[in-house]
Amino acid sequence: MFQSVLAALRYPIWQAPTASLAGPELAAAVSKAGGMGSMALTWTTPEVAAEQVRQVRNQTENPFFVNFALAFPPLALDATLEAGAPIVSFSWGDPEPYLAKVRAAGAMVGIQVTNVAGAHRAIAQGADFLICQGVEAGGHVQSNTSLWELLPRIVEAADGAPVMAAGGIARGREIAKVLSLGAKGAILGTRFVATQESRAHIDYKRQLVETAGATALTVCFEGGWPYSAHRVLRNSTLEAWEAAGSPVIGSRPGEGETVATTADSEAIFRYEDTAPRAGYTGNIEAMCLYAGTGCSAIADIPSAGELVERLWRECSEERGSA
Repeated sequence: MFQSVLAALRYPIWQAPTASLAGPELAAAVSKAGGMGSMALTWTTPEVAAEQVRQVRNQTENPFFVNFALAFPPLALDATLEAGAPIVSFSWGDPEPYLAKVRAAGAMVGIQVTNVAGAHRAIAQGADFLICQGVEAGGHVQSNTSLWELLPRIVEAADGAPVMAAGGIARGREIAKVLSLGAKGAILGTRFVATQESRAHIDYKRQLVETAGATALTVCFEGGWPYSAHRVLRNSTLEAWEAAGSPVIGSRPGEGETVATTADSEAIFRYEDTAPRAGYTGNIEAMCLYAGTGCSAIADIPSAGELVERLWRECSEERGSA
């Protein structure tokens, strides 16, 4: 069944579910352009999650997916399925308790894996596809292994099941490379954060464009997700924390300071893992700026549709010259 989904895509280009930065506007734009759009609904209320799924479905008949990080209870899963989400992916935990529910709703399932044992387990659980994440990824990083080392192993372990590759991909060159290694699609997160439809703050998008590619895999921004390494742009908060010896919670420089405010006037404190969204005010640079290693290739902030077309042109040119 999932092969028919892949066949329905114009391009094997997937947009990663980058938490609150990827709303229905971005997901629909990517899917309408012929790629695979997505939304992360882990922290979304059931009512809002259902409405966002309906918004995407109203804008396009093309497939899209939603993700739940199982480090947290998937409180919106039932509402999401009732609203008609066609594909659900799971990361950061064991999806076994939820798989029957997803299948009963007629949705397909993807599972993020980071080693061969995890791939074997996901296949045994009946995953329709696997997401192979490399340590190059931005945001909360489940993997400890380079995508380029891991991907061939996961493709082999999948034994014919479709594998999507994620982590540090930002250009057609990397898309061509993962396809040559047996992946059926490439998942890009940071590159789609820097698009017009992304909900990221414009200063955050500009930081992605202007950075020299300096990212760090760290536990500095541990405000809401303990014990989870995350890849971010190097910024003033991270530099001050490292300069102080990377102290533990309770001893970090500037801890408790308000660095920004949401559109609803809620304070964002230094070291929170909240990424800056449009409408936030304050010291945006000091917030948690998630970014994968591919950010050095970001040079503009195009529309999502324009980006999908450009990436496929680059990929096609790369494959044609190989």
